[in-house]
This record gives sequence, C-alpha cells and structure tokens, in this order.
Amino acid sequence: MKVLIVKTSSMGDVIHTFPAVEDAVRNRPDIDFDWCVEEPFAGIVALHPAIGTIHKVAVRRWRKRLLDGATWREMTGLRGALRASRYDLVIDAQGLLKSALVAIQAGAPIAGFDRASAREPSATLFYRHRYAVPRDLHAIERTRRLFGLALGYQPDLSTLRSGIVPPAGNLPGIEGRAAFLLHGTSREDKKWPVENWIETARRLAGRQFTPIATWSNEAEKSVAEAIAAAVPGTVLIPKSPLADVAAILGRAALVIGADTGLTHLASAFGLPTVAVFLATEPGLTGPRGPFASTLPAPAGGRVTPAEVMVEAERLLALSSKAPA
Repeated sequence: MKVLIVKTSSMGDVIHTFPAVEDAVRNRPDIDFDWCVEEPFAGIVALHPAIGTIHKVAVRRWRKRLLDGATWREMTGLRGALRASRYDLVIDAQGLLKSALVAIQAGAPIAGFDRASAREPSATLFYRHRYAVPRDLHAIERTRRLFGLALGYQPDLSTLRSGIVPPAGNLPGIEGRAAFLLHGTSREDKKWPVENWIETARRLAGRQFTPIATWSNEAEKSVAEAIAAAVPGTVLIPKSPLADVAAILGRAALVIGADTGLTHLASAFGLPTVAVFLATEPGLTGPRGPFASTLPAPAGGRVTPAEVMVEAERLLALSSKAPA
C-alpha cells in the first residue's frame, strides 16, 4: 500500500507529524509512505527513515507569482509526479484548504479530519474519508489519532517516539558541553529580550557550557552577535542550510529556545529542551519530548533567566538518569 502524507508547513507542524508516522510504521509495516511538504522543510522530512519520496511544493511562492509561466510549470510537474506515483490513499494531516488542494492533485482517495475537527472546514469537501478527532488535544495526539483511524489501528498514546535522529555532523570549535540558544522566531511578540539571552549565556558559561547561537536574517544576526560580544566563548554559527543547523543542534547537551521550529526539532531529538513561550499557548502546539519543558509567561509577567536555568538543571538531571 502506498500512502502520501500532506503536511506542507510549518516546521513545528511537520515535526508534530513524526510520532504518527512511527505509530504507522509499527502497526502497518505493509505501507510505504511518501510526503508532500513546502520546499524549505524537505530536509526535515528526510530525517525520518520511513519516508520515501519527498514531493516539494512552494505554495507561498506560487501565490505571489500566479501569472508566471514557471509557477504553472512547477505546479503541473507536481501534479504529474503525484499522479505517476499511484497512491492508494492520501492523508491530509493539515486540515486546511491549501493542503486539501495539494492533496487532490494525487488523484487518490483523501482521508482527513471531519468538518468539526478540521482547522478549515471547507477542506473536508475534498475528502472521501472524514474522521472526528477532538480539537482540544495537542497537535501530536490529534495527528496520531487521525492516522490510526485512517489506517485501521489504535495508537499507543502512552508512548511518544519521533523516530528521527540528527543528521551526521559535528560541533566545530566547541569544547565541553554545548548549549544551543535558539533566540530567533517569526513574530516580535514571541522574542525573549536580548538581555535575557545574554544573562542566560553568562549563567551557562559559569556552569562550563559553551553557548551556541545562530541566525537566519539580519535582525537575528544582531542578537547572536550581541550574545557573543557579551559572553566570551560563545560560538556563532553563521547562516547555514537547515540540515547543517540540525546536525549541530542534535549534538548539543542542552537547548534553550523561543517558540520556533528548531525548538520543536530539539525536543523531537530527545534533547533536554527548555522552551520559552511569551505570546502563544503551548498546551496544544508546544514542544513535546522525553526531556522537553515549556515555560509560558504568566499574564502580564515574564520568564526570567534564573527560571530558565532552574528548569534546565532539572531536565539535565532527569536525562542523566534515563537508561541509555
């Protein structure tokens, strides 16, 4: 049986789908899985060994260039590749109109959330199989239940495995334990103040950690450079392909991050991960992992570096006691 997963974005949503794939691999070894995803996240999907062909889409870019001939050639090429794969089933794990429109290009029956469960009810008009999954569950559990209903098994929700491992790589120029500081995020209201990152880096250095910071745009670069200037010994990773950053991230001893995709990736790798949530509710979409924890800011309050370090020490102690 050939199944296409449609979960195009964002990075966190893609990572939240991996436990459902793990369930399916254990319960339905007869299935071969492919995936359709936004092009920047193809390298993340490739981290799961059960995924075969990865079909890349560029919905965000296509929307801006609908009159461009190259756009139509890319969309036609995607449709041809999906049809040629002859899928037995497509699982739209996103539940959006845009993901449903991608899913129908495969020309196969589509399974997804029912009207009361989907994020955009209009998407369900394109599904042959619709399943009720409560909306008040974490995104990981919702997706696991959807896969189980669509593929005919009951997922064991008492366990949580992502099935991914860090890509090959090393920690260049880093001595001792590395602590990755993921300060970059897409929204201003999610950003922890730079002085908090600097204070956290100082506290880490005082505990014999080597702070690591990276960046993907000029605003993030200024924050990373400010941390490095204030805390000698901080290692700056220049703007790099996502796979390269993932390789370095996966070899850190500790990760402290804002509400961003790489924080979700760290938790999926099973790393001690402290997530600082300032403007979003982590209950339904926060990082999940064996040694992951989220510190949400209280109403009208803030999260302090001291609180972050206490939680980091707790997670490090917990992970040190875990069986190898």
